Amino acid sequence: MIVVTTSQVQGYRVTRTLGLVRGNTIRTKHVGKDIVAMLRYLVGGEVREYTKMFAQSREQAIDRMIEEARALGADAVLTTRFQTSKIMSGASEILCYGTAVTLEPVED
Repeated sequence: MIVVTTSQVQGYRVTRTLGLVRGNTIRTKHVGKDIVAMLRYLVGGEVREYTKMFAQSREQAIDRMIEEARALGADAVLTTRFQTSKIMSGASEILCYGTAVTLEPVED
């Protein structure tokens, strides 16, 4: 599955637009990670525990979006975007969305 942030893929043309596809996940903070994060906050620096958690969340959202695109018969997802929102104190949603399409190679 080709996933890009652009509206086209070089060397291909869109043959069908299948519509909006999305994937999301909602994550909460972990008490143990919060303690370590608070210590890092006091001394400064990257909060690696949260960096890792958000990276995993993004990957899960992308995977879910791709599943939805495959179910529609898509070859690619164009104009992929991410959005993050706070659901409640200590919980965030990561949403990944784009346009599912079918592609064919452009003949030279």
